[in-house]
Amino acid sequence: MSEQLQTDFDKIVKTFKISEKEIQVKKDYLNKFIKSGFPNRKQEDWKFLDISQIIKKNIHNLSFFNDYSQPNKIDSSIFVDGLEHNKIIFINGRIEKIDFNYEDQNKIEIRDETKNDISFNYENSLIDLNSAFIHKIFKISVQKNYSLNKPLIIYHSTNDKINSTNINLRLDFELGENSCLRLIDFFTENTTKNFINIFYNFNLKKDSILKNYKIDKFKNDNLKYSFNNIEQGNNSISETFILSAGSDYFKNEINCNLNGEYSSAFINGVFSLKENQQHEIRTTINHLVENTKSYQLIKSVLGKLSKSAYQGRIFVDSKAQKTDGYQLSKAILLDETSEFNAKPELEIYADDVKCSHGSASGSLNEDSIFYLMSRGLNYQQSKELLISGFLLDVVEKITDSEIKNLIKNIIGLKE
Repeated sequence: MSEQLQTDFDKIVKTFKISEKEIQVKKDYLNKFIKSGFPNRKQEDWKFLDISQIIKKNIHNLSFFNDYSQPNKIDSSIFVDGLEHNKIIFINGRIEKIDFNYEDQNKIEIRDETKNDISFNYENSLIDLNSAFIHKIFKISVQKNYSLNKPLIIYHSTNDKINSTNINLRLDFELGENSCLRLIDFFTENTTKNFINIFYNFNLKKDSILKNYKIDKFKNDNLKYSFNNIEQGNNSISETFILSAGSDYFKNEINCNLNGEYSSAFINGVFSLKENQQHEIRTTINHLVENTKSYQLIKSVLGKLSKSAYQGRIFVDSKAQKTDGYQLSKAILLDETSEFNAKPELEIYADDVKCSHGSASGSLNEDSIFYLMSRGLNYQQSKELLISGFLLDVVEKITDSEIKNLIKNIIGLKE
C-alpha cells in the first residue's frame, strides 16, 4: 500500500498550486499515515468495527488519487425541498459551490486556509491521511452577534467519475461571540465502494450556538468516516444530531472540549440499519472547567446481520467541579443475527459532579405488539409504530422545530 500511496501522492500534488514547503508538510502527514496505517481492532477505539479489514474486504484496490482540478456538474435534484437554505456543495470531494445568498455578506467571512497548514494536535491516522491529500481547506467565520437567517446545508455528493477512491475533505468554522449557525450535513451518493474521510473543526466563542445535523439516510455502498472537533468558550452551546442509516459503513467521531464555564454539549443519534450495515458513533466530552454540562442519547434499530457500536467517554478534569454529564444508549435488535456494542466510560477527577451512564438492548416487546394488534393494527404496523416511538424520543431532542420536522419526514416517523 505504501508504494501506491507515494505514487498517488506524487500525482495529486502536481495538480495543486502549492509551494515546496507546503508539499513537504503534506509529505510529513503522508509518512505519519504510512507508519500507522488504517486503524484496526488492536486499537481500543476501533475494537468493534475494524475499518482496516472492512476496506480490504469491500474495496480491493483503493485509489488515493482524486483529480480535484476537474469541475463537476451540479445536479439540483439532490437539493432538499421545502427548506430555504444556504449551500456548500461537495461533489467527489471538490467544492463546486459556496452560496450564502440569504445572509448579510459582511457578517460571514470565507477564507482559503490551505496554505496556512492549520495543525490539529490529535493522534489519528485518518486525519493524517486527510491532511496529506486534502485539496482545499476553507475557514468559515461567523461574525460577532450574527445569527444566520437560514440553515447551511453541506451537500456531500458523488458521481460516476469515481470508483474505489479515497475522498478527503475538511472545513473549519469559527463562531464569533453571541453568534449562531445551523448546519446540516446531507449525504447523497450515486457511486459505490469509495472511502470518504471528513474532518470538521469548530471554534465556538463566548455565548455562541452551533446546531449540527448529520443526515445519512439514502442507501449506498460507500464507506465513511467523519471527525468533528469542537472547542467551546464560556456559555457556548453545541447540539449535534446524527441520523446514521444509509451507508454500508459509517463511523462518526466527536471530540468536544468544554473550555469555558457554563458551556454545554448535546449529542443525540439514531442508528436505523438494514441488512449487513455497520455503523458507529464515538464521542469524547472533555469537561475542563467548572459548571459545564453534557447530554448524550443514542438509539439503534438493527436489522439482519447489521451491527452498531457506541463508544461514549466523559472526562472530568480535577478543575471541573459542578460538572453535569449524562449518557445513555439503547438498541432494538430485530433479528438474532444483529449486534449492538456499547462502551460507556466515565473518567472523573473532581468530587462535586453529577455524572451517569447506561446502556440496554433487546428485542421488541411482544406484549406491546399484541396490545396494538388488539386495537386493530396488524403485526407489521404494530412493529413500525413501536419503532417510531422508540426513535421519536431522540428526534424530539432537536431544538430547532423546522429541522426537527424535516428529519421526521426523512425518517418517516409516525407520532
